[in-house]
Amino acid sequence: MVLHVLFVCSRNQWRSPTAERVFRRTPGLRVRSAGTSPKARRTVGTQDLKWADVVCVMESKHRARLQASFGRLVRGLPIEVLGIPDDYPFMDPALVELLEDVVPAVLAPHLDD
Repeated sequence: MVLHVLFVCSRNQWRSPTAERVFRRTPGLRVRSAGTSPKARRTVGTQDLKWADVVCVMESKHRARLQASFGRLVRGLPIEVLGIPDDYPFMDPALVELLEDVVPAVLAPHLDD
C-alpha cells in the first residue's frame, strides 16, 4: 500500500517543501506540498485534497484554514498537526531533524490501515 501525504504550511516556501524533499524517497509514501495562502508558491487545491490519504499541517491554523475553505471535502480526511513553527528556512538542518522526529510517529497509525 502507498500512503499519499500532503504537507501544508502557509506560503509553501520553507516548511512544507522541506517535508516534501525529506520524505519524497521514503518507501510506501507519495508526498506533495502546498500552502494555504493565496500567495503560496503552490496553493492547496481540491485535487490535492482528493489525492491525499492524510494531510500534515505545520500549525493548527492551517487545519482551520483547510476546514474553512474546503468544508465537506476535508470532513473525513485525517489532518495531523505537526506543531512546527515558522522559524526555519528551507532545508534548515534543525527543521529536517524536527520533521524526521515528528512525521514518522504521526504517519505510523495511517500506515497500519
